[in-house]
Amino acid sequence: MRTYEIKVPIMEEAIGAYRGITATDEFKEIERLRTLARHNEASALGHARREATREATAKANAKWQVVVANKDAEIARLRSQLGQN
Repeated sequence: MRTYEIKVPIMEEAIGAYRGITATDEFKEIERLRTLARHNEASALGHARREATREATAKANAKWQVVVANKDAEIARLRSQLGQN
């Protein structure tokens, strides 16, 4: 980590306070929990997206199975009319 001297007392004080806070075990644990929460949220969103895609695919497949079944029935009907069982 690079350190810079700003030469502005208030900024030096603020940077020192920030470094002091981020070095504590409490801060590190809070950051760990935040990271875990972000990961869990991303995982849940990804799962929801995949589940929605699965449901949409299943719905579309069911629709097309009905279409194919109807066409198969129509073909069978026409074949029987032509005497081509």
